[in-house]
Amino acid sequence: MTMTAPPTAGTEEATEEAIEEGGRRRRRPAPAPPPSESGLLVSSTLTVVSLLCLWLVLHLLFLGAVSHDRAQSLLHRELRSELAGATAPVGPVTEPGAPVALLSIPAIGVEEVVVEGTAAGDLFAGPGHRRDTVLPGQVGASTVYGRSTTYGAPFRDLGRLAAGDLVKVTMAQGEVGFRVLDVRRDGDPLPRPAAQGAARLTLVTAAGDGRFARMMPGSTVYVDAEAAEGLPAPGGLSPSVPESEEAMRAGTEALPLLTLWLALLVGLVVATQLARQRWSRVQVWVVACAPLLALSWLTTDTAMRLLPNLI
Repeated sequence: MTMTAPPTAGTEEATEEAIEEGGRRRRRPAPAPPPSESGLLVSSTLTVVSLLCLWLVLHLLFLGAVSHDRAQSLLHRELRSELAGATAPVGPVTEPGAPVALLSIPAIGVEEVVVEGTAAGDLFAGPGHRRDTVLPGQVGASTVYGRSTTYGAPFRDLGRLAAGDLVKVTMAQGEVGFRVLDVRRDGDPLPRPAAQGAARLTLVTAAGDGRFARMMPGSTVYVDAEAAEGLPAPGGLSPSVPESEEAMRAGTEALPLLTLWLALLVGLVVATQLARQRWSRVQVWVVACAPLLALSWLTTDTAMRLLPNLI
């Protein structure tokens, strides 16, 4: 009698079973080994990184607008209160971020509170007044910057304005109506000097050509408007502004803060993945979701301060 040795467990796992069924031969693969803990950790970390990248895009194009709208609501309330109490600023020195005027451009549906300062962080809330120029509406030349793509993109359609379009400014000293003179871009001739006693207002934003122009603008668009009579302007203007407050400039002051937020965010992601090995997924995400969102928001806002201020 011939004895056949039973197959070992290792042989059963390494080979494929052949099953006869209806005259056809079907092969069933051996079950795959369960993933290792290190594989799960890498997979989960990559998932979190992908979600953070998606968050960055959503924040820049959509969620930043929520922050902008909330800031504008608060600024409207503050400016109305200051105008009613005759405490709104008239220059020449105003605290950065403070509301200085209400800007209205009916042709493109813009009604925004203008804040003092043109650094990238100042323009999160809305258009910003360049600090080495008079306030909008005062006699002389005033310049206002605004974003074209992110944080509400208040100046997105600035290039659509045409000569003769109305621009209204309301500030501490009263209301001034401007008429657009021209729309120009980098390299175009400068407008003629303003007449004696007139108020000149230049609106500035980013522009570009091509399919992805909004995300990667390569030039600047200027809208020059003028009012025949301006409001009195006090003396003592700053002779210049820091480089980070010039058009299409970025600052580096936020780099240490960005490093801190990134370190905290990475630490929280790693801690979350380690916690999932001891507690259930639901418990971990309930606890970690709010801190992750908060740190992601802070990191994105801080990173935007390192990008050109008109985007």
